[in-house]
Amino acid sequence: MTATWLIRNASLPGGERTDLLLRDGMIAETGPDLTAPGAQVLDADGLLALPGLVDLHTHLREPGREDAETIETGTRAAAHGGYTAVHAMANTDPVADTAGVVEQVWRLGREAGHCDVQPVGAVTVGLDGTRLAELGAMADSVARVRVFSDDGKCVADPLLMRRALEYVKAFDGVVAQHAEEPRLTQGAQLNEGEVSGRLGLAGWPAVAEEAIIARDCLLAAHVGSALHVCHVSTAGSVEIVRWAKAKGWRVTAEVTPHHLLLTDELAEGYDPVYKVNPPLRTAADVDGVRQGLADGTIDCVATDHAPHPAEYKDTEWADAAMGMTGLEVALRAVQQAMVDTGLLDWAGVADRMSVRPAAIGRLAGHGQLPAAGGPANLTLYDPAARPEPVDPATHASKSRNTPFRGVALPGQVVATFLRGTPTVLDGKLTS
Repeated sequence: MTATWLIRNASLPGGERTDLLLRDGMIAETGPDLTAPGAQVLDADGLLALPGLVDLHTHLREPGREDAETIETGTRAAAHGGYTAVHAMANTDPVADTAGVVEQVWRLGREAGHCDVQPVGAVTVGLDGTRLAELGAMADSVARVRVFSDDGKCVADPLLMRRALEYVKAFDGVVAQHAEEPRLTQGAQLNEGEVSGRLGLAGWPAVAEEAIIARDCLLAAHVGSALHVCHVSTAGSVEIVRWAKAKGWRVTAEVTPHHLLLTDELAEGYDPVYKVNPPLRTAADVDGVRQGLADGTIDCVATDHAPHPAEYKDTEWADAAMGMTGLEVALRAVQQAMVDTGLLDWAGVADRMSVRPAAIGRLAGHGQLPAAGGPANLTLYDPAARPEPVDPATHASKSRNTPFRGVALPGQVVATFLRGTPTVLDGKLTS
């Protein structure tokens, strides 16, 4: 049994103010001037009560890469960022391509208790792109996998991609594609353009992403299945997804916080912290993905939290690993990129960072706006908190490869409640 909490005078995403009574893992009551003898009281004046954030794209590294992250440290980082659920990507060691591995990830998430961990199953055995993995067995397991992805690698074979899309229809699953035509990105180091040319780095062309998205939208339409496009990074990709949605096809898409704020010009100093896949793009692309997120073409923000040990990043650019951490700063980055620019209101943020990702991930008990009778998965956020420089030394993640080091971002997560129990309180982890 969880403690009873009375949250006073919180602002809901739509702007109305209310008290929230949390009891037995649920929101028992909402309204003004609530009373609850014996309840723990939290003064939320000036705070937003958002539904607990949901991340569709998190790399927790366990099993096999515990030097970079563990499910324990990764979920602590998630809670610190306001998340109550994350989807753990399959590129672990061993790969999460069997019922046994996804069940292990699911159980470790439950044991950690900081947020719910929903495993993502691999599309192909070993992520090798040649044979379908045990999709049905993972779907029927205790982990109840519904999202499948070879993220980190593209399912480049169109026939295999078609078969995967057909297979997941049986249990209302979704295939999440890392859109990258590998023959166009061999040796690629940075977005193909003026900056890569000036720095002498092999280019990663936008068309490598856009060609796969176009192909897979057509395949999804052909078989009547659900496609999710991971980490959209170009303005052209947004246009393709917009076209597919206009057709009524079952296509959804995500964008990362770093692609909403950062451009390839940051690579001028050859700092590998800015090396990521897909790469940081141009200012025009940043504008394109922001507009796509604002108008709903892009459904959600997903962190693509990709932790690496220091030795994998503190090296020459060509040898450095690709990836950035993101769980602990995502909401603050979205405030700066989307809210403070007038592109989204807080109801839109709740939709893009909780409601829609939960729906895409088929995740029950999450993604519901705070209301009586709903689950007490909540994030209390102070949007007026003075912008503070990001200090990765204070992060709960085991890795420190954030591209926002030293960047002053607005806002602060004050509390995160998972089923009525605080995992973060007054901006600090509770365990």
